[in-house]
Amino acid sequence: MNGLLYIIWDPSETLFHIGHFGIRWYSLFWLIGLTAGYFIVRKLYKEQKLKDEQFEPLFIYCFLGILIGARLGHCLFYEPDVWLSSWQRFIEIFIPIRIHADGSWNFVGYQGLASHGGTLGLMIALWLYCKHTGVRMWHVLDNIAIATPITACCIRLGNLMNSEIVGKITDVPWAFVFVNGDPTIAHQPRHPGQLYEAIAYFCFFFIGWWLYKRGVRKPHPTRKFAPQVGTGFFFGLCLTLIFTFRFFIEYTKEVQVDFESGMMFNMGQLLSVPFILLGIWSMLRGSLTAGGEH
Repeated sequence: MNGLLYIIWDPSETLFHIGHFGIRWYSLFWLIGLTAGYFIVRKLYKEQKLKDEQFEPLFIYCFLGILIGARLGHCLFYEPDVWLSSWQRFIEIFIPIRIHADGSWNFVGYQGLASHGGTLGLMIALWLYCKHTGVRMWHVLDNIAIATPITACCIRLGNLMNSEIVGKITDVPWAFVFVNGDPTIAHQPRHPGQLYEAIAYFCFFFIGWWLYKRGVRKPHPTRKFAPQVGTGFFFGLCLTLIFTFRFFIEYTKEVQVDFESGMMFNMGQLLSVPFILLGIWSMLRGSLTAGGEH
């Protein structure tokens, strides 16, 4: 009976074509997410009276850090045996093409990005940005962390449109049947893990935004703690919420690569643990710093 309620998920991966070049939904959601993050952080910089010349280079640092980190994270964490197997595949890590046996090639885009690698790449890029602009590291990390959940939400919606990172087989009435997914998972009702994450990250954004607004208002005499940007609290909150949720939502997902099948915790869970610990430490540091200000 539940089968009558299953959602048949059969979208085209491509939004439209311009000649032989297609605009994919996944790329569009990446663009929307990065654009949303850009305008949110720009608003935060203006509210905090930071100079325009300090903001201007931030986007390119973030874009390159996320893209390079996410790409390397996928290739080295999940499929090193594939991408390091030949010079042709190694080149394909960095250049979005597929090189064929006869020497020909075609553009395929970056197919395979890992959120853990993207997070690490972003953190390295922000460190370089701070060295270049002189903006305090904790200040930048907190501002980026307030906007990050919206970008993460959009990326997961892109995964949903690609019918990738699917959940395990289930009989819940809201299960998705991923018609365009891998042939081994097509036509089976599964948890829409991508949608679970997108909804969670959307909610995390509003939690962070509400706490930010609470912190910038004039402190009330009975308010013992109002988180402040620049203490590391928002950076820690973002890491803790996203990667704790990521750890537990992995239990609803299919393994992404074969070697995970026999593991107690899959690669996504193992990679989440350091970020959770860093997040908790940053929140504690931020709480003590903000508490001292009152």
